Amino acid sequence: MAKASALTLMLIIPVATCWGQTLRRPVAAPYISFGAYSLHHSDVFSFTSNQACLARLKNASAGVYGERRFMMNELNSYHAAIGLPTRSGNFGLKAGYSGFSRYNETQIGLAYARNLGSKVDVGVQFNYNNIRAAAYGSATAISFEAGSVFHISEKLHTGFHVNNPVGGKFGKDQQEKLPSLYTAGFGYDASEKFFFSAEIVKEEDQPVNVNAGFQYKFISQVLARAGMSSATSSVWFGVGLYLKSFRLDVTTSFHPQLGLSPGLVLIFNFKKKES
Repeated sequence: MAKASALTLMLIIPVATCWGQTLRRPVAAPYISFGAYSLHHSDVFSFTSNQACLARLKNASAGVYGERRFMMNELNSYHAAIGLPTRSGNFGLKAGYSGFSRYNETQIGLAYARNLGSKVDVGVQFNYNNIRAAAYGSATAISFEAGSVFHISEKLHTGFHVNNPVGGKFGKDQQEKLPSLYTAGFGYDASEKFFFSAEIVKEEDQPVNVNAGFQYKFISQVLARAGMSSATSSVWFGVGLYLKSFRLDVTTSFHPQLGLSPGLVLIFNFKKKES
């Protein structure tokens, strides 16, 4: 059985590499980056979807996320994000790791965002990407992202995001490249309890994907999120609990063929010092 599995991987991998490097995101990426197009329902992870929303971050915040992709240890994924507001604009730092000791991918990104008046926010992020395979070494690539958010009204928000538009490439021979990705989204703050958002995502050489979801706060200490991604027919949902300055979310996403991907989110918000 082990030999058959190894042979299958040997046959699949050469074919897959012909199509280039795809962007690695958590299966529940729409969950943890939810709130990018909102004034009331965003958090420190929201800027990983659109860096412009980082401009509205009021308090310093940090978060970590872990996901067991399709219940397989070899596909575990871990992510962290930090947001820091300043008078000169807001800064963000994100880091991600997926895989295991014999093959893994990492990314570190530094983001900056600021307001252009009361109706427009803009942001940019530079990423260091690394892939490592045992016995083959590692390769790196530099990429960047940029986004904007427009506040049409107090409740309606829309924006655009582009990731790697010029095609960052790995290694000295640059045979492997990161694809370009373009996103257009909107969000509607129906109230301080309910929020709905949707986005259209086009990744290079991939079909158009629509992510849509909603968030509802039952009470000030408990929230629920649910949504779907059309390209993979996946659904995701989770429940968050506020404990003073902490927020703890238990999440899961479901793929009809590959199964469950449970995850855990922990966010800490630093309180502002009294002047």
